[in-house]
Amino acid sequence: MCAALQPPAQVRAGIARPTGSVRFAASPSISDGVNVSDQGAPAPRRVLSTLDGVTLVVGLVLGAGIFRAPQMVAAGTSSDAAFLALWVLGGLVSLIGALCYAELAATYPNAGGEYHFLTRAFGRPAGFLCAWSRMAVIQTGSIAILAFVVGDYAAALYGPGPASAWLPAVAAAAVVVALTALNIVGLRQGTGTQYALTTLEVLGLCAIIAAGFFGPAAAPPPASAPAGEGPGIGLAVVFVLLTFGGWSEAAYLSAELRDRRRGVVRTLAWGLGVITLLYLLANAAYLRALGHSGLAASEAVGADVMRQAAGGLGAAAVGLVVIVAALSSANATMITGARSNYALGRDIPLFGFLGGWHEVGSTPKAAFLLQGAIALALVAFGALARSGFEAMVAYTAPVFWLILLGTGASLIALRRRDPAADRPFRVPLYPLTPLLFCAIAGYMLYSSVAYAGRGAFLGLAVMLAGLPLLALAGSRQTTPAPHSPPVPRGAPWAP
Repeated sequence: MCAALQPPAQVRAGIARPTGSVRFAASPSISDGVNVSDQGAPAPRRVLSTLDGVTLVVGLVLGAGIFRAPQMVAAGTSSDAAFLALWVLGGLVSLIGALCYAELAATYPNAGGEYHFLTRAFGRPAGFLCAWSRMAVIQTGSIAILAFVVGDYAAALYGPGPASAWLPAVAAAAVVVALTALNIVGLRQGTGTQYALTTLEVLGLCAIIAAGFFGPAAAPPPASAPAGEGPGIGLAVVFVLLTFGGWSEAAYLSAELRDRRRGVVRTLAWGLGVITLLYLLANAAYLRALGHSGLAASEAVGADVMRQAAGGLGAAAVGLVVIVAALSSANATMITGARSNYALGRDIPLFGFLGGWHEVGSTPKAAFLLQGAIALALVAFGALARSGFEAMVAYTAPVFWLILLGTGASLIALRRRDPAADRPFRVPLYPLTPLLFCAIAGYMLYSSVAYAGRGAFLGLAVMLAGLPLLALAGSRQTTPAPHSPPVPRGAPWAP
């Protein structure tokens, strides 16, 4: 990454504070029951329950991937057991990463999430590039990806006709505008919509699971069925981990969860538990209904399962389920993405217009507006490509895994630089766990670049374009503020 912060030289209220040449604008100091910053400006309040957090994590992770990735994973494996084992592996790998994020978020609760962790560990350049990348590439690109999923399925439900050429892009743009407006109104409106969308999404997936388990079963495969190839298994792992992506966003809720010490741990543990269970049930149902070879050959696995059980009407209903799943993920991504933009605005005066928090609705309105505008621009860019969905995946994936790699490394750095910090939760088997997570993130970074090809370098170029902005912002920093006051030692943290 970049030059590290100076070692802690001051300790205030039991928290080591970095000193040296790296300086920041004052960030909001957030503690239980406090909703103003050090300057008296409105700041995030601890109003989210663990159930709110779990709902957002499930909504973030349980997107359209479970309807697109299983056939690719099946094509890279040679048996049902190997196929299901990869999904168990995906849950375990995600848990390893979640444990790392849980320690960071519990120790340093902040609306900036990864941006805050990287800044504390490696200095302002690393943190700024993270926040800039989320603003210009990761979050906005992910929103555009999910909006294109809605547009593609809306066009498929509409059927062939003169509108089929432009409907995906128009529908994608409408999704961005509608969800941005909804979240600007207030946090309760955004999370209320998330509850509704996640509930519909889970019910729809459960209906497909039931159709797979209780509908007609596939015929047994022939004894001479071909085995999968080794390289295919490696690519299958990539698609499994991509399908589990999104759990890391829980870190951006750490300043708004009511339970500072246990909220993030519980959110990640319960959220990933629900996701892994649903994924295993869904894939087992797919195997029973279609068989391994049928699943590998399927172009729309959910629709094929429902068509086999309920005919054409059931297959059409799957399109609605996928649309709901994409809307759920897009809404949750907007909620967390705006938080990192807000944190950037609080710390760097060049982006100070993003640092306002609307007290009535408990939302960062300006952060939502900028995020929506960039996402709309990416939708327009994607509309010029042959496939907007594929163009956005190539644009975002390498930068996403690079940030996760840096965040895993920040845990190790902060253990060394800030040993006196109150850590309500400590990752087990340290340092093996964060080192393993970094190795996995590094492998995924390499795989995503290989998969995206030249498209990967566009996202990386936009990320590096933040360096000139950092230079402009460098002379305008002011005095740093401490992170959240520590919770007294001895309070229970274990879920």
